[in-house]
Amino acid sequence: MARIEATNLGKRYGSKLAVDDLSFTVEPGVVTGFLGPNGAGKSTTMRLMLELDHGAGRTLFDGKLYRDLRHPMRQVGAVLEAKAFHPTRTARNHLLMLASANGIPRQRVDEVLGYVGLSDVAGKKPKTFSLGMAQRLGLASALLGDPHTLILDEPANGLDPQGITWLRTFLKNYASLGKSVFVSSHLLQEMALMADRLVVIGRGRLIAAGSVDDFRRSVSSTTVLVRTPQTDQLARVLLEERAEVQPQPDGALLVTGPDQAKVGELAFSAGVVLHELTTRTATLEEAFLEATGGAQEYVAQVGWGAAPPPGGPGIPPGGPYAGPAGGPYATPPGGPYAPGPGVAPPGTYAAPPNFHGGQPSDLPPGPHQGSAPSTPAGGDR
Repeated sequence: MARIEATNLGKRYGSKLAVDDLSFTVEPGVVTGFLGPNGAGKSTTMRLMLELDHGAGRTLFDGKLYRDLRHPMRQVGAVLEAKAFHPTRTARNHLLMLASANGIPRQRVDEVLGYVGLSDVAGKKPKTFSLGMAQRLGLASALLGDPHTLILDEPANGLDPQGITWLRTFLKNYASLGKSVFVSSHLLQEMALMADRLVVIGRGRLIAAGSVDDFRRSVSSTTVLVRTPQTDQLARVLLEERAEVQPQPDGALLVTGPDQAKVGELAFSAGVVLHELTTRTATLEEAFLEATGGAQEYVAQVGWGAAPPPGGPGIPPGGPYAGPAGGPYATPPGGPYAPGPGVAPPGTYAAPPNFHGGQPSDLPPGPHQGSAPSTPAGGDR
């Protein structure tokens, strides 16, 4: 079992504080994703962990500093740059050089080339490789020493969909052997499928650390989507329970406050027929954007010149669901959604004037894996 403990990591480049008193742990047996906006300090953090940069703090691998590991390649496999190889050596010779320098048997080279799907191009020079093939060669070098820990910076870059699926399955199975996997990525949908735990940073500081599900729940409130032919009756019942109820353009209700079971019980007690009752939790992408919105280093502008009209080109001001006045989604004057005393703005149910109470709730795998860390050519991603 190999636990990673990063404590009080810090790095400054001139006046810019790239990593600021950052502490976290990476547990064995699970894949830990490392997330942050561009410029957040992810690559710098990985370099500090592997002592490729001088800075504050320390990182222990199974209780030892990287410099104190007797056989680093057999304990920590790391890839921080996809194309960290000599351009004129063949893929096999690149790995043979690493194996020879670290006392690793020659037959291990062909094993890892087979694991990553590069056996057919083992005699070719990596300078001819696509980014995806270079990523596979980097992973092969990380697996060479069969280490207990993998540290990978954006390993899915350049991989095709089949390659991304293979990488996800491989890393999850690798972690299931009791090994530690620490991987950064900007592919949030893929990270949601791959990672069990997350470390999220912004501007070099820790934003969150924990399970993927806990992160999504803590950042964005969980809502319940309800469809019923008795919309108004159910809305009144929910408001009496201090729930926040938002009608959707298609006639459904989005409920914040009570959970799915409670909404179902309330509907049953009121004799309301339900056609759908679904819990909706924020996606990892939605939670990430909400959590890191104030920690973006580089913010792009949308469009050029004057601001586009509300809703964007070809979209009515009310949004894609807003039809013409009096259309299928329009609210009849004085209807159940019309604002009045004690009623919230259009599109939201509110408690009746005589209701007193609190505010609405807010609410191919194998045991073989390693490589000496490679030095990135660029800055933080």
